[in-house]
Amino acid sequence: MKLFSFILSFIFLFQSTGIKANDIIQLDELIEHAQFHNQEYGDNFFVFISKHYGELKSDHNKAHQEEKKEHEQLPFQHNIYVSGISVLSLVSSQKIELTTFELLDHKPHIFFYNESFSSVYTLDILQPPRFI
Repeated sequence: MKLFSFILSFIFLFQSTGIKANDIIQLDELIEHAQFHNQEYGDNFFVFISKHYGELKSDHNKAHQEEKKEHEQLPFQHNIYVSGISVLSLVSSQKIELTTFELLDHKPHIFFYNESFSSVYTLDILQPPRFI
């Protein structure tokens, strides 16, 4: 039972972060490509990650079109669409104009409330049973 709950918790963790089973299987290709970059270009692992997943990705893809097939085989290349980000971009693209409202004459109204007195216990039906 503990093993099942352990495995299930890891499945939930991977699903919530967007990691798929194919990504875990393709980790060996990531390591091989990182070693290739280390031998060919002298890149350390952090530069490699930046070139394939970070801010240097577009420049690296333009400069090295011959590695396109290898780049497609790397894990974590799928797009994760987050609805909050798309809603935020939709709202930010729209111009929002705020208008001010003027309050008209405020007339105080006198409201009063008369509590209608009625008790549920006055009816004989809702009384507790009596012993005679």
